[in-house]
Amino acid sequence: MADDAPTPPSGDGRPAAAQVALVVTPVAGPGPLAATCAMAKVAVDVVPSTVGAIAVCRDLTGGAPREAAIAISRLLKGVPVVLLERSGGHVSASRWLDGEQGEDLAAGLVLSGAPEVLEDLLLGTTTPAEVDGAVSSVGLSRFRALRMLAASARANRR
Repeated sequence: MADDAPTPPSGDGRPAAAQVALVVTPVAGPGPLAATCAMAKVAVDVVPSTVGAIAVCRDLTGGAPREAAIAISRLLKGVPVVLLERSGGHVSASRWLDGEQGEDLAAGLVLSGAPEVLEDLLLGTTTPAEVDGAVSSVGLSRFRALRMLAASARANRR
């Protein structure tokens, strides 16, 4: 299923566009991550999981998944995130911290302890809309995003 082979090139020698791109974060809930992404204008659908919120990239063209990983890792200062991309039957994984790409990871090891929802999203057998508790950053106004973040901060203080 997953391997560490580089993304196969398209007909013109460039890497093929990802079919699915996920940014796995340790953020406890999808709401705060979606609100943060909305503030940064990163178009994602965020789903909850047992390992943290998973941002499913909406834009898969060109370097958009990398740009999403950069933005999300900058927003979550000091907290590593993992970008998983599936393209042409291959899965790649890379670690990101503070907007900088770290080491490439063995995708098989990343997926070995992954929750079922992550695998289902990566394989395309589930869409974010089918996951209970999913929240989209698309269409969230700045005001609504700020209210969601404030509510999350209040809940965490209790």
